[in-house]
Amino acid sequence: MNPRVVRWFTPGLHVKRWLGLLMVGMVLISLGIGYVLANVYRSGFSLPHIFYYLTLQFLHRYIRGGLFAALGLGIILFALYKLTQSVLGPFLPGRDRALSEIIYNYRFLQKGPRVVALGGGTGLSTLLRGLKKYTGNLTAIVTVADDGGSSGRLRQEYRILPPGDFRQCITALADVEPLMTTLFQHRFKEGSLNGHSFGNLFIMAMAEITGDFEHAIRESGRVLAVRGQIVPSTLRDVTLMAEMADGQTRVGESSIPHPNGDGDGAVATAIKRVFLEPEPTINPEAEEAILNAEMIVVGPGSLYTSILPNLVVDGMAEALKASPAIKVFVCNVATQPGETDAFRVSDHLKAIEGHLGTNIFDFVVVNSNNNFPLPASAQAAGIKRVVYDAATVNQRSIHAVLVDVVNSRISTHHDPDKLARAIMKKVWRS
Repeated sequence: MNPRVVRWFTPGLHVKRWLGLLMVGMVLISLGIGYVLANVYRSGFSLPHIFYYLTLQFLHRYIRGGLFAALGLGIILFALYKLTQSVLGPFLPGRDRALSEIIYNYRFLQKGPRVVALGGGTGLSTLLRGLKKYTGNLTAIVTVADDGGSSGRLRQEYRILPPGDFRQCITALADVEPLMTTLFQHRFKEGSLNGHSFGNLFIMAMAEITGDFEHAIRESGRVLAVRGQIVPSTLRDVTLMAEMADGQTRVGESSIPHPNGDGDGAVATAIKRVFLEPEPTINPEAEEAILNAEMIVVGPGSLYTSILPNLVVDGMAEALKASPAIKVFVCNVATQPGETDAFRVSDHLKAIEGHLGTNIFDFVVVNSNNNFPLPASAQAAGIKRVVYDAATVNQRSIHAVLVDVVNSRISTHHDPDKLARAIMKKVWRS
């Protein structure tokens, strides 16, 4: 006999018992049908008296047939349910969720639109955390310009692309137990690993095992059952540069938002433009996703250090213009000191147009709820609400979607569910 067949009869698999119960149910249904169609007792044939009660001979045969058929059907359904759990249980993420829910979500999400999200940092992960509830056809295109914190240290020591923004996207799209995502985000606070997050180290180790960063992200996504794809905007090791309004050039993503001078009263110099050195070309995988997308969402996130580093990659602007997808810009709900001080919605659009040479957006999503006050610490840092200037925005032939997207707990950030609902119901279905 085939060893694979024999393996199913190994004790402890919790399969044989449910197969046996399934057969019992089938027998009962057959018995019920037999009662309805004909009398199973024949003249001259007798059974022990106990079978008179076991087979419910004191009831009309149609009633008996219905009862046995119903009991058999119930046993079959129960056996199939337990058999499915035994066979598929070890392969299912989120074991506390019903199998029917998992299958429904999988089928439903597979029918969702092909959405590409561009950005980096907290803004991109916030967007992905909401969108993954509406579609499984997600592609996150992530900036590779991060050079601060744990990512910067790993990048400098091991010459890999910065893993921090990728780690946040992986955890945002993960479909596993909360403990796993918490573990991936855990940051060490002591010793030689001080400042490093477990997820960054995991991705770095995966890059050494698989041989390149792309495979590392893909395999890390498989470990955490990621919904969708996560790809870098470029595969080249680059440095983000900023040309300031006063003529100076700042080197490195982490140095760009800083105001001039030291101490209180320091005045930020406006950023004229950002660019990457050496000049990179677009990742072919990212280009393919953009050209095949049905909707492209840019933002939210730091304008000059998360969004524009993606858009200035050579070939990115051409791919965005060539794509037939609906293009959406999600404007930040608050300004960022040293980067977008006093910026209105139109100023964000103007900065992007200045780098791309034209407007590419069909929609802009703007927060309409200013009832949540900014925290005192944010106000002290000079953070303000981004103002919607309707006249200037409308001159660009962009449809503005004003909707409540602010996070009630962190009023300087977007709420993932509100933002995703606004995009999918007010933009995609419009």
